[in-house]
Amino acid sequence: MATLLYRLGRGALRRRRLVVALVLVVLVVAGLAAATLRGPTASNFTMPGTESQRALDLLAEQFPAASGATGTIAVKAPGDGQLASPEGRAVVQELVQQAATLPGVVGAVDPFQVGAVSPNGRYALVQVQFATGGDEVTDAQRTAYEEVGASVKAKGWQVAPGGEVLGGEPEIGSTEGLGVLVAAIVLIITFGSLVAAGMTMLNALIGVGVGMAGLFALSGVVELTSTAPILALMLGLAVGIDYSLFITSRHRQNLLDGLSPEEAVGRAVGTAGSAVVFAGATVVIALAGLAVVNIPFLTVMGLAAAGTVTVAVLVAITLQPALLGFAGRRVLPRRLRSVVAEPADDPDAAAAERPEADSTPAEDRTGFGFRWARLVTRFRVPVILVGLLGLGLLALPTPDMRLALPDASTAAVGSPARVSSDLITEGFGPGFTGRLAVVVAGDSPQATSAAVPQVTALLQRTHNVLAVAPAQLSPDGRTALLGVVPKTGPTDAATETLVHDIRDAVGGIQDADVLLTGVTAIGIDVSEKLSDALPVYLLLVVGLSVLLLMLVFRSLLVPVKAALGFLLTVAATFGITVAVFQQGHLADLVGLDTPSPLISFLPILLIGILFGLAMDYEVFLVSRMREDFVHGGTAREATISGMGHGARVVTAAALIMISVFGGFVFLEDPVIKSMGFALAVGVAIDAFVVRMTIVPAVMSLLGDRAWWLPRWLNRALPNVDIEGEGLRAELADRTPTRV
Repeated sequence: MATLLYRLGRGALRRRRLVVALVLVVLVVAGLAAATLRGPTASNFTMPGTESQRALDLLAEQFPAASGATGTIAVKAPGDGQLASPEGRAVVQELVQQAATLPGVVGAVDPFQVGAVSPNGRYALVQVQFATGGDEVTDAQRTAYEEVGASVKAKGWQVAPGGEVLGGEPEIGSTEGLGVLVAAIVLIITFGSLVAAGMTMLNALIGVGVGMAGLFALSGVVELTSTAPILALMLGLAVGIDYSLFITSRHRQNLLDGLSPEEAVGRAVGTAGSAVVFAGATVVIALAGLAVVNIPFLTVMGLAAAGTVTVAVLVAITLQPALLGFAGRRVLPRRLRSVVAEPADDPDAAAAERPEADSTPAEDRTGFGFRWARLVTRFRVPVILVGLLGLGLLALPTPDMRLALPDASTAAVGSPARVSSDLITEGFGPGFTGRLAVVVAGDSPQATSAAVPQVTALLQRTHNVLAVAPAQLSPDGRTALLGVVPKTGPTDAATETLVHDIRDAVGGIQDADVLLTGVTAIGIDVSEKLSDALPVYLLLVVGLSVLLLMLVFRSLLVPVKAALGFLLTVAATFGITVAVFQQGHLADLVGLDTPSPLISFLPILLIGILFGLAMDYEVFLVSRMREDFVHGGTAREATISGMGHGARVVTAAALIMISVFGGFVFLEDPVIKSMGFALAVGVAIDAFVVRMTIVPAVMSLLGDRAWWLPRWLNRALPNVDIEGEGLRAELADRTPTRV
């Protein structure tokens, strides 16, 4: 692979104008496709095979009027008892009429007819039924719904439209651009060259542009959840910058070693590019592996992110060497440009230039990376113990982790959904914000009519049920829909228990199918299925990491050590995220209004992404250790050399990742905020605590045993050669041509 990439890098530099032109053409075509083919994103989370989803499918088939999106308009009178007055009734009736005539609405329910009025006569709920599902409601329809009741508000009444119809796509604004700005500053400091930093950033942005445009073009035929593009953007930016950084750093070192620009690019792509391809492949495999969980929306999210990572890798090994060809010596800081000879006009002649062996400046081994490695290896046992103890303490909140889908009560303060939720809770209690729906379906109208009273009685006797609404019958009378109001909120643990209690209670009904659904029930079903899939996916990822690293490093203990380090990272990251987002510790620092359970898919998504990123740093650090060990260095010398050469670039890469992910913490959407926070914290822990501290300490402790592999297994495993040993041997056999 290294030899193939070496030739690819040299070819991209030689034909750099053609490469840049082709990439720009692809970007333009993808952009036009995205503009013309882009479809809407979905804000709902479906789960085929669950009871709640089967109930929704049944409603869509037999009771279509009840299968569309619903809205709830909360109304608050200026004073207690005013709803009962003739003036109050007239105001509510005016609001109901306005809601019923909104575009896309098939009807609005008078709260006095269904008893949706608070005991103190100050609050009322107007139920609004839309003709289509929430994802099919247009922006114009949603805007009209949000603005309903202007005349009622003018009279001093409070009107707060809410409900599932308000679900929309999170907006990307300027705040997350701060992360990109910080990443640019890190690049400038790392390279000491505006040209190198700007070129690396440009390469990453072009890759993200192509990936995101392609993703939006596919959204017309593939249903994307609203968070899928955000995840793809977040990950594509981070890895795109990092992968370009790794190749540019190796290219600069090759230039300083006296190689011509073309040869420097070829070797950079052949060595660092090999690591980029492997690291990118691990990220892609981990994200695509989400498909084994068999949850459609999670599969789409994983594949969308995997697609942007794939594009980032392809752009890094093709466009980056082309841009490096345009940059020439300017990729180096000014003070170092005089060390490198001017490139020849003829690329073939430039490639043939070779300096004398003794002209390469002596390597500086006094940098921070070397000093840190010597310190860690000297005090390896205390370092390991302190690291394990610290990560163990951070992981303590992990067992308390609860998963749920977000509801309006956790939305940003001041948002329409949050205002409505708070008003409903204030007037009626938290259960009214997460009502359940029970579907009773019989083979005949008589069977359904006989089952409804039995179901109603069982529901009323179930603990934690506040109220049961009268049944609504479908036109053919075979399907009935009953509303159930819990005493607790949608994400409360007691509500989760209630869902199971109801299903147990109605499970014995004869001659009719009784199914529980609703947004709350769907959220609970999704969370439970994801929780069940988490151990299986974690085992898959850990097993995959051991296998892949065994191929790369020809060792048994190095992969096991890497996998254990990954588990430490995951546990500590979960612990910190639970402490902040669920328990509310230091929540103000991240702008979190309301602590709540973690979004259901966050843990499994975090495992997939962190696995790939952890393998990035493992490969870039440990591959140099193995290279030096194979070439005769002692285990301790190899560890110090690997850390010394890799610490600077890995530090910069980790800071860039943290900056990009951290930029999304400033978004108001709590789901995106928690994702950005968890990824930023996970990268920080894995890069600085696990890979750059615990790993060299453990490698030093293991000594030569770290690189042991049974002979039979060594013969059986294919040689992927990401360090470029075969390439170096091939280049060493060539007779250098002097100019």
